[in-house]
Amino acid sequence: MDLPIISPRRGVVTLIAAFLALFVTNLFGHTIEGSDANFVQAIDGPAVFPFMYLGAKHMVTGYDHLLFLVGVIFFLYRPKHVVQYVTLFAIGHSITLLFGVLADLQVNAYIIDTIIGLSIVYKAFENIDGFKRLFKFEPNTKIAVFVFGLFHGLGLATKLQEFTISDNGLVTNIISFNVGVEIGQILALSAVFILLSIWRTNASYLRHSFLTNTALMTGGFLLAGYQMSAFMLAPAY
Repeated sequence: MDLPIISPRRGVVTLIAAFLALFVTNLFGHTIEGSDANFVQAIDGPAVFPFMYLGAKHMVTGYDHLLFLVGVIFFLYRPKHVVQYVTLFAIGHSITLLFGVLADLQVNAYIIDTIIGLSIVYKAFENIDGFKRLFKFEPNTKIAVFVFGLFHGLGLATKLQEFTISDNGLVTNIISFNVGVEIGQILALSAVFILLSIWRTNASYLRHSFLTNTALMTGGFLLAGYQMSAFMLAPAY
């Protein structure tokens, strides 16, 4: 069966429309809330599978984490390279997620989310050779992905720290949540990689890569700006 042919205009418009819909839909809702929040606070003891589900759900709906990873894999054509970079990101965010919650590390969620937004800007800017063209140097992408993974992990930790979680089974539950995050990450990125691989069969992929990464940068700036504005307007205690 032949793969469907994606026209240049349709491919770019579809990707950008999907990105904008995802961003606008989740801008104010990327957190643990509703029945999930009530469940987290009611748990007293180990709950491996429920916390794995929550972690996977949080990553799949985590537009900020996913947009950064889309930028990371945008020009990665081989699965083994995708695995290398995503593993570095996973190690980074696992360290700070576990340490942040278990050590009760207090960080300002708005500042962390601002940095996460800027991480999207950074990767998209690198994808269009911005550093090479403007500053005449190329940053180490692997180190950058790992470092930003640390910040993304802190972002996940701040979401959990919004609730009162029982110390009974805390380590098991946080590890389970982190495993769920990894599962959600694999599922989401697998879908993204397949879509990108299909788009790469058409010449429009490289021709519109600049526009696509500009859209990613715009999303990152919007996210960072929103979080910084929220930080400035937040009441002081």
